[in-house]
Amino acid sequence: MRRAFILGAGLGTRLRPLTHLLPKPLIPVHHRPLMAYALGHLGAAGVEEFVVNTHHLPGAYGTAFPGMEWEGKRMLFRHEPVVLETGGGLANVRDLLEGDEPFLVYNGDVLTDLPLERALREHRERGNLVTLVLRSRGAVCNVALDRGDGRVVDLRNALGTGHAEQYQFTGLYVVDPAFFGWLPERGVVESVVAAWLRAISGGERIGGVVIDEGMWFDLGDRASYLEAHAATRRVAFPSWGPMGAEEMAVVHPGAELGAGVEIDGGSSVGPGCRVGAGARLEGCVLWPGAEVAAGARLRRCIVLPGAVASGELEGADIAGAGIGG
Repeated sequence: MRRAFILGAGLGTRLRPLTHLLPKPLIPVHHRPLMAYALGHLGAAGVEEFVVNTHHLPGAYGTAFPGMEWEGKRMLFRHEPVVLETGGGLANVRDLLEGDEPFLVYNGDVLTDLPLERALREHRERGNLVTLVLRSRGAVCNVALDRGDGRVVDLRNALGTGHAEQYQFTGLYVVDPAFFGWLPERGVVESVVAAWLRAISGGERIGGVVIDEGMWFDLGDRASYLEAHAATRRVAFPSWGPMGAEEMAVVHPGAELGAGVEIDGGSSVGPGCRVGAGARLEGCVLWPGAEVAAGARLRRCIVLPGAVASGELEGADIAGAGIGG
């Protein structure tokens, strides 16, 4: 499987004001863009070419990935002036993904190291048109799967099956190019769920594989964003590709700390940050160029570039001048 489509066109409204500065797939996680983990994960599975759709702040992708490549692998970007949603977005890159081989689709706000090989094997052996990667537990379990034959029989109970076995969709799936025939025409705004339901109703085999191994985070809101920093620092993830020690460090070597600063292991202090003497950070993320005043006490805060956090704060997003809240 040589190609993958990464969904990068979302607006990231639940992560504002973070996404006033960067598209959601490019927000920093351990001092590297979130999408870099998806690229490493896919690259380890054999993917050699990445297609990415964009909408919000499209120029940021060129800054994050100069030369339109990652680790020597080509990246193809397609801009959507109007957000086409997941199905319309996939239809819009049909010409870049069609061929004889299946390809992977990967939501750009997902951080995971689950074993992709199982999904690829399930797709081949079952002869699926599409294979959804699922988890047994999650905040939104609405994919009905018949574990006996590996078929998805309903989604969101839209077909009224009332099926008892419900699973969390991970945002990852394997696609046979024949699935393009079930998608809308190019330029139509539509969720991919509608196309899956049409295919199921038409007798096509939409499959699912439950993979509970590894970690999986949907970084769609600030709570999961902060939680992912704390959880992923405790273990190594070879499937994300080579990572330098500075990328997983609590404090980047390019940050400046005053005397007596206390920073817990769930925090992340980026390059160019300044933390004043006697400050204490618990479960906080400081983006590059952020500042914390001397003596400040911060808990579960996110401090953005150009901002100065001071006093005692909890659960706050501190943005610099000119950044909307």
